[in-house]
Amino acid sequence: MNIFVAKLSATTTGDDLHELFSEYGEVTSAKVIFDRETGNSKKFGFVEMADDNDGQQAIEQLNETEFSNSKIVVKKARPKNDAPPRRQNYGGGNRY
Repeated sequence: MNIFVAKLSATTTGDDLHELFSEYGEVTSAKVIFDRETGNSKKFGFVEMADDNDGQQAIEQLNETEFSNSKIVVKKARPKNDAPPRRQNYGGGNRY
């Protein structure tokens, strides 16, 4: 099961997420997403758990809990193709 984790502390690492979620079952991967240009955390990440039941239990137990001084949001990740399309900004603004 792929799990989305948001509202992370800027200092949270993939290892931190791995350790937190491993209390609920086997974690196959855990990563925090970073901005390519600045190198700063985007304050969200993904955790992949081997067993869907363990993943569901982790979601139920960890959602809206404090982790590294931040109240995190934990939910099942949507596949990329299920995400709403991003708005294109072609600029222009007001033209008279």
